[in-house]
Amino acid sequence: MRLLLDENIPVAFARQITLHEVSTVQWLGWSGIKNGELMRRAGEVCDVFITLDRNLEYQQDVTTLSFSVIVLVARSSRIADLSPLIPELLRAVERARAGKVLKVSC
Repeated sequence: MRLLLDENIPVAFARQITLHEVSTVQWLGWSGIKNGELMRRAGEVCDVFITLDRNLEYQQDVTTLSFSVIVLVARSSRIADLSPLIPELLRAVERARAGKVLKVSC
């Protein structure tokens, strides 16, 4: 699976995810791009978009997306708070379906 991490997730977190092809908004030079345009671009490069933005599904019509969205529910964006989510994140990636939102928390 091709995973794309939103810019609200530290780049270092990408290095902790194995078994999948991982890109970040920062690596692609897309920092600062608004959600509508970001979702359009994401459809070209990912199967799963991973974010900390709990409001994304209410701001965008995710049912029309060609990829799945996974929302990480963590205390903060610090690696120490995100790392414990990795096992459940990897399980969620396997269940991911285009146009659907999954939430991952501890």
